[in-house]
Amino acid sequence: MTQFVPGEHASIAARGLPFADVHVWLADLDGLDGARMQQLAQTLAPDERARAARFYRERDQHRFTCARGLLRTLLGGYLHCAASELQFTYGHRGKPALHAPFDQEQLCFNVSHSRGLALYAITRGREIGIDIEYMRELNDAEAIAERFFSERERAALRSLHPAQRHRGFFTCWCRKEAYIKAIGEGLAMPLDQFDVSLLPDEPARLLQVAHNAAEATRWSLVELAPATDYMGALVVEGYDWHLRCWRWSD
Repeated sequence: MTQFVPGEHASIAARGLPFADVHVWLADLDGLDGARMQQLAQTLAPDERARAARFYRERDQHRFTCARGLLRTLLGGYLHCAASELQFTYGHRGKPALHAPFDQEQLCFNVSHSRGLALYAITRGREIGIDIEYMRELNDAEAIAERFFSERERAALRSLHPAQRHRGFFTCWCRKEAYIKAIGEGLAMPLDQFDVSLLPDEPARLLQVAHNAAEATRWSLVELAPATDYMGALVVEGYDWHLRCWRWSD
């Protein structure tokens, strides 16, 4: 499990992002004041502002605006350009990527936010997926697991002491979400067609993908510790990389 240390994004981005590095950033969206949110809102494109406006609750509008503005700020720092200049393109399942000419540096990224926290994963030349989940109380966790988890995962979850099953459920869910985000398929990929580890004494791993014996060996999986009551997971293509994790600081 990886911890986060304070980091000032401008100075870290100015040092560059080597191809062997994966940078993960944790941001407290609710901790940004109104003036900072307005600065971030000004970096958004019209389609992003329209997406923010579709949220019914003002708090959710605030969180989306800050999450998207911070993504632009981070990427702009690594690319040495203004955050508002960046343009995005989207895969067939909606996974974002940088549009030309901003793709020339081969930056790959992924974003996830839950309640007031956001995680950003940034690297070069390799697919990547990240997920964060607030481990809220669930009365129907067992039913969700029966519907979406693989047979192997359901058996592992049942083997846990009842006091451990809440965390085990979110460990599994978070790792599965990170993988389907890495491959760009979202929930179009059936969640019961691949297995991830979830037991507390097991390393974080993608164990198996149905009908593709070699697929699991393509990916590294790392458990992240964003905050109390939150679970995080990172999936990265390949193994020859170094992870660095920071908490966002202006």
